[in-house]
Amino acid sequence: MKLYDYFRSSAAYRVRIALNLKGLKYDRAFVHLTRGGGEQFSDRYGQINPQNLVPALADGDQVLTQSLAIIEYLEETHPEPPLAPVSPAERARVRGIALAIACDIHPIDNLRVLNYLTKQLGVTDEQRTAWYRHWVETGLKSVEALVAGHPMTGRYCHGDTPSIADICLVPQLFNARRFDCDLSGCPELLRIDGACNEIPAFADAAPPNQPDAE
Repeated sequence: MKLYDYFRSSAAYRVRIALNLKGLKYDRAFVHLTRGGGEQFSDRYGQINPQNLVPALADGDQVLTQSLAIIEYLEETHPEPPLAPVSPAERARVRGIALAIACDIHPIDNLRVLNYLTKQLGVTDEQRTAWYRHWVETGLKSVEALVAGHPMTGRYCHGDTPSIADICLVPQLFNARRFDCDLSGCPELLRIDGACNEIPAFADAAPPNQPDAE
């Protein structure tokens, strides 16, 4: 397998965690998202992923895109250790938490949205940062409400085994800290984040630990 990766991409970070948890070996191809206007926009990479996004995962002749689809593929092709519970209701809860992060927080705060705010709409750097902080803080407080005090929350977002929910949470919190977001309203998420980062599969996937880190 080959992962088309960028150290600071939270979506790629999710896939790195999943690959590590599954104990899978993979090669890397690094796609720098800001150098030269963004290597993701090159014709060569566009042939790999027409969306011009990372990550992409090549497994033999198959090229997969979208981090959650890639993680589901890994779950189906390499079921041990599992990244979601067996019970349909519990699986739905885990997916709900993951999607609250991956679909409701991340898309409106990723690099291409932030660049559009400044380059096309002319907002200041201060306004751009305020946008990011508002939506991330609002979204994470909602996720906190899903997790805090819930009977199925354990050491991690769901029970005592890391799941897709945790795989989405940790990268989002990493990025929130980069932008100095106020996380004081998310004590349970911070507790879970700390527990996750004690696991080598999470720690080894962190942006500062990647070969392309700057």
